[in-house]
Formats: sequence, structure tokens, C-alpha cells
Amino acid sequence: MCIRDGHIVELDPRPLAAPRQPASRLVGNCRDFSLLLVGLLRHQGVPARARCGFGRYFLPDHYEDHWVGEYWNAAAGRWVLVDAQMDALQRGVLQLPFDPLDVPRDQFITGGHAWQLCRSGAADPETFGIHDMHGLWFVRGNVVRDVAALNKMELLPWDSWGLVYVEGGDETLPAETLAGLDEMAALSGGEAADFERIRRVYESSNQWRVPPIITSFTPAGPVSVPL
Repeated sequence: MCIRDGHIVELDPRPLAAPRQPASRLVGNCRDFSLLLVGLLRHQGVPARARCGFGRYFLPDHYEDHWVGEYWNAAAGRWVLVDAQMDALQRGVLQLPFDPLDVPRDQFITGGHAWQLCRSGAADPETFGIHDMHGLWFVRGNVVRDVAALNKMELLPWDSWGLVYVEGGDETLPAETLAGLDEMAALSGGEAADFERIRRVYESSNQWRVPPIITSFTPAGPVSVPL
């Protein structure tokens, strides 16, 4: 989030758990909400991570580009998806049929799972994206971003590196690259149970690992950003 530390408390000095009126809130996107939640949980000693993928609960028959948080529920023995963006107003407008503190995995689709659905023909790639951006190339980008987030590199949705952006689109990708995407999608598509294998591939590949300098697609155009 492009704000200085403590600004939210300057607007309203009450504890962060206290609901705030719109004028006393900070503007952010789904990635910001998710990363704040993950940071708070980690501070409390709860294993947590951000996930990049698609929400099915924003528009009918559409997979909207979206981020959520995920934490380890030790009592239940499972990772739980949490949509920290869903306040009372949004829950009412969207008429969510589920608790956003436990989002069903058929409602939030991780990047890897989305890739699997599209590659198998179970879903139309053109229904995945946001605004006028959609298609298998968009899904591919979210696979890469989700893998990076699993490795605690939670970059902005418009940041690009490696396999996020490929000149010519997916039709130019060699068979071995597509096979690598298929493999990583299978590993990361759900709760990412085999994280050590994901980590090894991430660390050993320039296509997956976030480099020291990335390209960020800003409103003024692409710029190189050192990390």
C-alpha cells in the first residue's frame, strides 16, 4: 500500500479492530487487504499466506481477478481461506452465500487451480480476468503470482517478471514451459501440500523466482522497479 506507516491511526486513533466510517479508512485493493490480514496473523504466531487467484462471487459466470488470505487452522487441521475485503456493505450487496472467514474453495479459485480448469477444458479462459483483460495469459500470470506469494513475495497485481508476461502470448510458449506450468499448477492449485517441492522449483528457476528488478505496469506505462 502506498501510504506511510501509521496513517490509518492518524485518521482514527482507535484500535484497528474498531469499524471505521468511509472517510476514516484507507483505500486499497484486495491484495492490500489480504497482505494486512496475513501480517497481523503472522505477528500473532499464526501461519498465514496470501493467495492470488479468482473470485466467483463478484459477477455471474465470471472468475474475477482477486486475492485472499489463508491461515492454518490447527484445530481443524486445514488451511482456511479468508476474504478480508468483505465488510458488511459488500457482503450485503453481493449477497454472499458463505462466511468470508471460511471461503469455500469452489468460490475462490487459486491461480494454479484456474490454470488446471482452463487447460482441461472444464472452464473457459475468457471468463477469467478483470475489466477488459482476460484469457489464459491472465490466468498464467496469477499462477506465477500465487507461487511467489506462497514464497512470501506478495507483489502488486500489475507487477511483472518471468512467466507473468510473455511476448506473443501462450501460443508461443514451448511444450516444456507449458508442462512446467501444468506441474506447478498441480502443486499449488489447492492448499499447496507439497510446499517443499514448490519452493525448490521456485528457487531454481528464473521463470518463477522474483528477480531483483521487476517491471511494473503503472498508469504512466511500464517502469523498472528494484526490490
